[in-house]
Amino acid sequence: MTMTICSKTVAREPGQETTIEITELVRGYDQVLLNRVEALAARQSVELDLTAVDRIDAAGIAALVTLYATACQAGHTFTISNVSPRVLRILALVGLDRILMSQNAVHDSHSGPLLECTAA
Repeated sequence: MTMTICSKTVAREPGQETTIEITELVRGYDQVLLNRVEALAARQSVELDLTAVDRIDAAGIAALVTLYATACQAGHTFTISNVSPRVLRILALVGLDRILMSQNAVHDSHSGPLLECTAA
């Protein structure tokens, strides 16, 4: 399932549609994202399309890490795609670009993974 975050974000699941209105993943909006996506990440793999997100802070990063951990604990994947250059630089700085970026995303980071999902 792919969920897009933008001024009019629509997440489509067979027979279901969800809207999230976020253009910045910063303190205050982090809880909106968690409230809408955390339970979904526990049920199935999620790819979060960040096309319209041009700002992220520590709270936004923490929300992405929480969603990643929730998905991993449930045996699913959580990835992000279509990340703006500005947000990608911040994620690369903390080493999360390689962990959170979907496999088909193109990026130039040389940082290694800091978090791992265990099989157990």
